[in-house]
Amino acid sequence: MKRFFTSFYGKLTTVFLVVLTIMGVSQVIITTRSFINLNQDIEQRLNLSLAKDMAFELTSILEGDLDLNRIGERIHYMMVMNPKIEIYLLDEAGKILAFFAEPGKTIKSETVDLNPIFQFILQSDDLPILGSDPRQPAKRKPFSAAELVMGDGSKGFLYIVIGGEQYDSTYAYFRESFFVRTLTSGLIITVFFAGLIGLILFALLTKRLRVISEMVSKFEQGDLEHRIQISSSDEFGQLGNSFNNMADTIESIIEKLKQNDTLRRELIANVSHDLRTPLASIQGYVETILMKTDLDQEQRIKYLEVILKNTVGLSRQVSELFELSKLEAKQIQPTLEPFSISELMQDISLKFGKLAESLELELITDIPHNLPLVNGDIAMIDRVLSNLIRNATEYTPAGGTITLAVQQKEKTVSILISDTGQGIPAKDLPNIFDRFYTGGKKTIKGSTSTGLGLTIAAKMVEAHEQKIEVKSEAGKGTSFSFELPLS
Repeated sequence: MKRFFTSFYGKLTTVFLVVLTIMGVSQVIITTRSFINLNQDIEQRLNLSLAKDMAFELTSILEGDLDLNRIGERIHYMMVMNPKIEIYLLDEAGKILAFFAEPGKTIKSETVDLNPIFQFILQSDDLPILGSDPRQPAKRKPFSAAELVMGDGSKGFLYIVIGGEQYDSTYAYFRESFFVRTLTSGLIITVFFAGLIGLILFALLTKRLRVISEMVSKFEQGDLEHRIQISSSDEFGQLGNSFNNMADTIESIIEKLKQNDTLRRELIANVSHDLRTPLASIQGYVETILMKTDLDQEQRIKYLEVILKNTVGLSRQVSELFELSKLEAKQIQPTLEPFSISELMQDISLKFGKLAESLELELITDIPHNLPLVNGDIAMIDRVLSNLIRNATEYTPAGGTITLAVQQKEKTVSILISDTGQGIPAKDLPNIFDRFYTGGKKTIKGSTSTGLGLTIAAKMVEAHEQKIEVKSEAGKGTSFSFELPLS
């Protein structure tokens, strides 16, 4: 029971039933008062001319001295025809000169407020007009009144209270025995059925809220796969949709954290594995230099050059590992801007011209003039082209050629780097962009490749929402191509 009242459904239904009961009781009070007011209005309208008619009957009696016995006889006759009225004879100041009611009844007030009487005589339409009841001063009752001229020429009033004690008792019995019971029964029936319908409707409405609560609870416990079924566009539907979006965001963040953790582990594993060889080589040559004191200057320089070469390669490999990790974690984003791809390609060909010449390779450029500007990160594209050309120089034997070509399309520019090297077997093509993947290929003599160049190039192109395409045939050469949008 305590759990019911602490639940949202329990609180909602409790408030609903309390409000419903208050509204029902208020309706009974308003209806009762309206009924009383209507009854008084009807009674007063039905007896609107009653005092005037009785005053006319008393005119002949009031011409002489004020004979209360004669007046009483005449009024008693009139009261027989209408026993629920009480009649008062008032002077011009409102003082009661005589009253006529059931035997044994007394009055508790000697005066009557004249303001309602004047309002009544002036025929105000604002009925009912309630006046004083000398026998029950605390109550106000409907009445009928008329002016009188006394025998001495002074003015007075005939004041008739409609509904005396007999009427009050009869009305009270009627109200208690019928009206109140009817209203009470109606209230109970109304509250019962309205409450029952409300409880059912609230149960249906809060059911969706309970489903959302259960989903949130499961999500809190680590069940990230479940989502709320959206069946409407109301507030509950919007809440469910917001929860689903939040859950997708949290799941995506968790997945990214897992990926970052995986990348961190892979980085550590790669660093520990791939740096072991150059470190061992450096250690070996340093130990040799320290142990052999009889080394001549030429041998010492040779050993130091090997150490330097391994140190440079080691530094480059560490730098590329960290760069690749940032690319895979999307911590590096391209800064897009318009630039001339033809000028960049010319600069790249000049930069690698001497390297190609030293390796006895021919570097050919096919770059049309007046190419439009492209949109991209010029530093990243420079790095992509450099890595692709360096890869071509490492797998193309002396006497071969490397071609840099640009072709304009409708909305993009296609960039092509091809070589006449040893080519890539078909089975190795799907894996060439994996880090440290070589597929058993051997670079030319003197290569300082880290095995990360193609992987970094592919990630940088992907950052531009493009993809590197590769075509190759073993023994004939390889070509890499990608596109950049026109500015």
